Amino acid sequence: MKIYTRRGDSGETDLIGSGRVPKDHLRVDAYGAVDELNATLGVCAAATPHADVRALLEGIQRGLFALGAHLATPEARHRESLGMSEPSDAEIAALEARIDAFEAEVPPLERFVLPGGTPQAAAFHVARTVCRRAERVAVALDRSDSLAPSAIRYLNRLSDLLFVLARVENRRAGVGDVEWEGRKKR
Repeated sequence: MKIYTRRGDSGETDLIGSGRVPKDHLRVDAYGAVDELNATLGVCAAATPHADVRALLEGIQRGLFALGAHLATPEARHRESLGMSEPSDAEIAALEARIDAFEAEVPPLERFVLPGGTPQAAAFHVARTVCRRAERVAVALDRSDSLAPSAIRYLNRLSDLLFVLARVENRRAGVGDVEWEGRKKR
């Protein structure tokens, strides 16, 4: 099978079970943003030296692949027949449990944190911002074509986890967070 089909050369793409739409359709933007997030998590997984973090990210990547397929399938009957489900409450609770566990490794926040520190932490901060964008696109899609609320909650919680993982990467490397101190008076 060739990687190119030429079907998208006119600026359209297929949704699963629902025909063709322009490539700038909000639904395509939503699953594209989730795909970008997934790729960004691949960068994070390649950057981290920590096996526990890599294993966690692999599981999240598999979940994001499923979320992207869910977003690419607008009709509930097609999602049901293909066994595509939205993120479950259990998956969201699992993210929260991981956030709680990783937060125990870092000191409490007292100020905003500037993105950066180690290259690994910086990669997680980039992933966090990509996740927030995916969340914003999902919210916009929800306004026009109701999504399962769990999809938005999952992305919201995932961005929180990515922020905590950035801090954990710095902490495990012995690098402190760079706190934002506000605007300095001149």
